[in-house]
Amino acid sequence: LRGVDIRAAAAAFHANADAQICCAISTSLDPLQHRKPRCPRPDAFIQPSPWRPHVITSDHLISWSSPHASNFLMALEARFPHSSVLQLFRVMLQSLDVNTRSNYGAGLLRFTQFCDELSIPESAHMPASTELIALFASHHAGRLSDKTLNNWLAGLHFWHIVNGAEWKANDKLHHVRRGFTKLVPPSSKHAKRPPVTLDALCVLHDQLVLNNSFDTAVWALASVAFWCCCHLGELLIPSINAFNAVKHVSRQILPLSISQLENGTHYSSFHIPWSKTTLNVGSDISITTRNHRTCPLDALLNHCTGSLSLPSHTPLFVFRMPTGWSPMTHSWFLQRCNQIWVAAGYPDMPGHAFCIGGVTKLLLQGVPPDVVATQGHWKSQAFLEYWRQISS
Repeated sequence: LRGVDIRAAAAAFHANADAQICCAISTSLDPLQHRKPRCPRPDAFIQPSPWRPHVITSDHLISWSSPHASNFLMALEARFPHSSVLQLFRVMLQSLDVNTRSNYGAGLLRFTQFCDELSIPESAHMPASTELIALFASHHAGRLSDKTLNNWLAGLHFWHIVNGAEWKANDKLHHVRRGFTKLVPPSSKHAKRPPVTLDALCVLHDQLVLNNSFDTAVWALASVAFWCCCHLGELLIPSINAFNAVKHVSRQILPLSISQLENGTHYSSFHIPWSKTTLNVGSDISITTRNHRTCPLDALLNHCTGSLSLPSHTPLFVFRMPTGWSPMTHSWFLQRCNQIWVAAGYPDMPGHAFCIGGVTKLLLQGVPPDVVATQGHWKSQAFLEYWRQISS
């Protein structure tokens, strides 16, 4: 064993064992969506280390380890069955949505880069000292928004929680955060985007080719998102291979049940398995007919009629391609909408503009705020912040 660094070899062994366990945990969270990481961007480079395997950003929280985390894991497995330990980590990570895990994982990446830059030893990464946390936060002052910093620190904090490490933030970090907020550059302060208006929705309807299955799906999504005050993430999948029946609405809701009020108005509803406010509890989307060409119920029925042959476990919003059916994605939907709007002189709209526009329109029409809150399945009246351009 001459010339062999026993401590380094032991650390590498335990780190590799930890990585295998953590890989099993992350796979058990999304067994059908275990993705291979891409080559890191130049600004995402970190020093190679057995403690930090090359995984996708959303897996950093569970796959990246440290000497403290390794000792914590071994202590757990010495006292409790391996299956119970796996279940503990699986349930804790399930408290975070995939997008949140990605944001938190990005913060852990930036923290690691900062430690590499200062040559901080692995043993000092966790638990991070009060001074190290404050130095990390102040390092990015004047370059980032306070929202980004909050996400990064929340990710670092969660990483400590998962690995049984004390989080040593104190008043020092509190004052760093206050100073950080005052130093946020103007370029990081985005102006509020305008909502999708009813006029913009009409332009979209008139320019889409509604005998084309792609445009039919786009129109159904646009009208439902607007009038039902939906977040696009409640209706759409982020990428073509990311469909998860536990989170995304599927064709299992079909056929829609149509009812009629005494005044002749038709309405329907369907359940989504996940929403921004209720998470995995899901929510019911209520759709009412409107005597207008933007009627969401007509648009949805028209879309569903053209794809009745698809099985119930497929996404609700799909379109036909030469090779078969494909799910509609968030990026494809917005790209098509903004292609039409920009050409017509409207600004480029983000996905959230549909929800904002629907809320604004319903409030302008005199719909009581509590009814709007129910339509958008909000738990509070914070949505009233969306009441924009009311002077018009």
